[in-house]
Amino acid sequence: MRSPLSLEGMHGTVDVPRHRAGFWRHLRAYVGPALLVSVGYMDPGNWGTDLAGGAEFKYGLLWVVLLASLMAIVLQVLSARLGVVAGKDLAQACRDWYPAWARWPQWILCELAIGACDLAEVLGSAVAINILFHIPLFWAVLITAADVFLLLALQRFGVRTLEAIILLLVGTIGACYAIEIFVLPQTAPDFAEMGRALATPGLARPGMIFLAIGIIGATVMPHNLYLHSALVQSRKLSWSGDSRRDAVRFNTLDTVLALSLAFLVNAAIMVLAAIVFHGRSSVTLPDGQAVVFGAGADWIRIASLTLAPLTGAAAAGVIFAVALLASGQSSTITGTLAGQVVMEGFMHWRMSPWARRLLTRGLAMVPAILIIGLRGEGSVNDLLTLSQVALALQLPFAIFPLLHFTSSHRYMGSWRSGWFLLAAGWSSAVVITAMDLWGLPDSLHAAWRILRGG
Repeated sequence: MRSPLSLEGMHGTVDVPRHRAGFWRHLRAYVGPALLVSVGYMDPGNWGTDLAGGAEFKYGLLWVVLLASLMAIVLQVLSARLGVVAGKDLAQACRDWYPAWARWPQWILCELAIGACDLAEVLGSAVAINILFHIPLFWAVLITAADVFLLLALQRFGVRTLEAIILLLVGTIGACYAIEIFVLPQTAPDFAEMGRALATPGLARPGMIFLAIGIIGATVMPHNLYLHSALVQSRKLSWSGDSRRDAVRFNTLDTVLALSLAFLVNAAIMVLAAIVFHGRSSVTLPDGQAVVFGAGADWIRIASLTLAPLTGAAAAGVIFAVALLASGQSSTITGTLAGQVVMEGFMHWRMSPWARRLLTRGLAMVPAILIIGLRGEGSVNDLLTLSQVALALQLPFAIFPLLHFTSSHRYMGSWRSGWFLLAAGWSSAVVITAMDLWGLPDSLHAAWRILRGG
């Protein structure tokens, strides 16, 4: 029995050309779903780990950003392949192909992970509002609930409009950092040194392993695996072999391009943090305020200093806040879409977009309001730690079913993963899960310290 459609208003709404059409016509038609997914790889949680890595270890963890991005590309390619070939998203596949008792725990874990991801977007958007308008962080968190109206306004115009807006937001962020790295002489990196760091990976220095776990754990978002397998079905595909072959090919290319862009943004953030912060214990702002780097540093706020060489310290905070707000808003759009996918896929429940958005944002706002209200504005990093614990717990429950389905003749027929995707996919799953579990005790300890107010 065929499952009800997820994201029904977007399903099959984008026309694709005939099989014999040219390469560029196909590319224009298929590019987009992976771009929506890629914003999850550039959210405030990723920025925090990239900044900390560059400030503390210079280019020493750049290879981890590359490795994490390569593993993410493999898993998102498999997610898109499942959606195209099986005509199901990952949540629908889990409901239809696993025992009925499994759907409730899987759905609940997915909702917790989506709420955890949205917690990072709440914090990013709230910090941006705080910088732009000097509104206390507690009230800025409450204001972020209003983004439900933004989502409603955008969804009315269809998936292609969403994709175009996300491209604009991501391009703006990327352009700022590209100018600093390739144009401004004072922030030009040593590319030879960067190349040596990539060619000689290592985790010998104290603290490197823990931060590497954080980078990898913050990279592959479990809700993106559910979302991507649904978004690829926004294209109006036929069940012919040629049509599916085109869809698999161009969705793979879309994934490689979009996540390569995400890698470049994350790498640029780490490189600029290395140039601006590495080797320093603090920096003094023009107003005389000293910003101290180290354990417990508020890296989300400190990140604005990476734009100071481009704009001057006065404007850096404003431009960074706009970029951070763009990141938070673009990520929150995809998080809400993922929430619709898992609710409809696992439970066959349907909810209007505004109600779904309020539910997702409510799950994220409760811990933010409680901890910021009790602990003050210095607890942003603590909240990000809590979000990463939730993601680490959920990740295997998304990765292993995806690999199980895409590796099976029973579910994929002749379109099952080849030996390269099989090897790369299972290797990625083992590495990601092992590093998440390795870092989980420390993360749980940190989470308990946060919750008891230590």
